[in-house]
Amino acid sequence: MKFIQTILLMFLSACICSCSSSKNQSKHQIVYQSETLIITKISPNVYQHTSFLQTESFGNVPCNGMIVQNNSEAVVFDTPVNDEISEELILWIQQDLKSNIKAVIPTHFHDDCLGGLNQFHKHHIPSVAFFKTIEIAKEKQLPVPQEHFDESLEMTVGNERVLIDFFGEGHTKDNIVGYFPSEKILFGGCLIKELNAGKGNLEDANEKDWPQTVKNLKAAYPEIKTIIPGHGMSGNNSLLDYTIRLFSK
Repeated sequence: MKFIQTILLMFLSACICSCSSSKNQSKHQIVYQSETLIITKISPNVYQHTSFLQTESFGNVPCNGMIVQNNSEAVVFDTPVNDEISEELILWIQQDLKSNIKAVIPTHFHDDCLGGLNQFHKHHIPSVAFFKTIEIAKEKQLPVPQEHFDESLEMTVGNERVLIDFFGEGHTKDNIVGYFPSEKILFGGCLIKELNAGKGNLEDANEKDWPQTVKNLKAAYPEIKTIIPGHGMSGNNSLLDYTIRLFSK
């Protein structure tokens, strides 16, 4: 009987988390959509950009990034997957948000993070990355971010702070996250999984360290309300717990 009660409680908890995530998602509004790019308003000053990467193993994969905007300035986390879509995103930010892009920040070295970096450079938009991302990009002859940081970085967008941190290895050895404290929104990138997702691309992963890395993140930012993962639907901090469980198996 006790076992059955435990199973029922687990099922109820999962349902509540799923409903909460769906409710959170329903508040979000698509403000731009083309054949190649979707931009969704997450909060007054945060937008999610989604482009699509064709892969052999997983098909046409939607890839998320984040835009933080305040007082006519913007910071972009992850480029769209190529230069053409990056141009589309840059023009939208400049024309629709009427904002100057202060920096673009790739959260790791894969194409869904820096595939369109050269287009940002053509617009003289500075790029900043974790030092390991720059090392790997040079080694693999990928587009190379211009400036580096070690472990953590704080930037300003308008009159608000944006925090960028490396908490440990997981999806890759260089995966970082971006946090906007004023609206308690985290861009988890590919370190964080959407609810019910599989493990995804593990080619460069450190599965052993992944759960502890997310625990480090969770401890550093206990007040998170919304999380944008690298792929799939945004949600609340249950995405952290789901990712920890997924890689603890």
